[in-house]
Amino acid sequence: MDLFDKCKNFTRAREVIASGMYPYFRPIQSGPGSEVLIEGRKVIMIGSNNYLGLTGHPKVVEAAKKAIDKYGTGCTGSRYLNGTLDIHVELEERLATFMNREKVLCFTTGHQSNQGAISAILGKNDIVFTDRADHASIVDGCRLSFGKIKKYRHNDMDDLERSLKSESESDCGKLIVTDGVFSMEGDIVKLPRLIELASEYKARVYVDDAHSVGVLGKHGRGTAEHFGLEGKVDISMGTFSKSFASVGGFIAGDEQVIDYIKHFARSLIFSASPPPASVATVLASLDILEKEPERLEMLWKNTRKMREGYKQLGFDTGLSETPIIPIKIGADEDCFVFWKLLFENGIFANPAISPAVPPGEAIIRTSYMASHTDEELDKVLELFARLGKQLGII
Repeated sequence: MDLFDKCKNFTRAREVIASGMYPYFRPIQSGPGSEVLIEGRKVIMIGSNNYLGLTGHPKVVEAAKKAIDKYGTGCTGSRYLNGTLDIHVELEERLATFMNREKVLCFTTGHQSNQGAISAILGKNDIVFTDRADHASIVDGCRLSFGKIKKYRHNDMDDLERSLKSESESDCGKLIVTDGVFSMEGDIVKLPRLIELASEYKARVYVDDAHSVGVLGKHGRGTAEHFGLEGKVDISMGTFSKSFASVGGFIAGDEQVIDYIKHFARSLIFSASPPPASVATVLASLDILEKEPERLEMLWKNTRKMREGYKQLGFDTGLSETPIIPIKIGADEDCFVFWKLLFENGIFANPAISPAVPPGEAIIRTSYMASHTDEELDKVLELFARLGKQLGII
């Protein structure tokens, strides 16, 4: 059998493209605001993770330009060797203060943050307990660690306890890894109970706050702040590609732990460091988040409006508690049809099908920003109402 036979036999994407229903890799011709330009026309964007609406903020853009003027466009090496700039150190110190942690380490992408940190901290004799809905970067980090992986049902603390209890006699390191906000479902981890179980069964806790930092908590510090449990999470991970309007990621925790990961995370040591403009963007976004708490308030105002609006119309939004609001459709084909009609009528959302969600449970994944206007959101609800009735979903 030829190695490339699988490539030749993969025809699904070409078939969907031929049908005119293919929704992925659509080129956007403008900045990712609440309204974007695609195929030469404006559409309302409800498929972005730009929660605080900062990607086009004048202060953020200006900070990126100044960084390029001072440092150039790239670092030409890894953080480990010649790729650490003073601006990287400044960002790590600022984030450590913001997150109320001893130390922070920045990576070039959020995926690399999870992949590098988890695989570095877990040894082949350790056990990791993961939620079945955890992000792919967590899955990859666990696989690369060579540790024993035990999965528990999504956000099911009884199932997690069963799994922990089955390994209670094991004399090895134990780590529970979970998303803070789950990226497809939009629900929040049951952190209080998870931390109780971790304490009882002597496990450490790692929370992926990619969709939580800049979203949850009074100051936007994420899941632990949301529950009043700061100091109870051993390692927090965050990303820059959502609330912080850039690209990259970080992990935060005790100094000795972060220092260990710094010297063993392969995705840090063997990747070029984050470009200066990206780092400056995060610093500027952090300034705005700290000085303009009303952005968080507006994000949650818009979130409540949309969740209540969808429920009143009769849509099933699942377990969503956050700006991520999935609209359950069902069959993949129906999801693609719904997506296409949305797009043709000036709305851009994200269709999610298996394996991103369970088979037969395709969704339109919507997400909201502080910068969405009431007029934009009203248009979205009006169109969903019309299409939902037309397609028999509501």
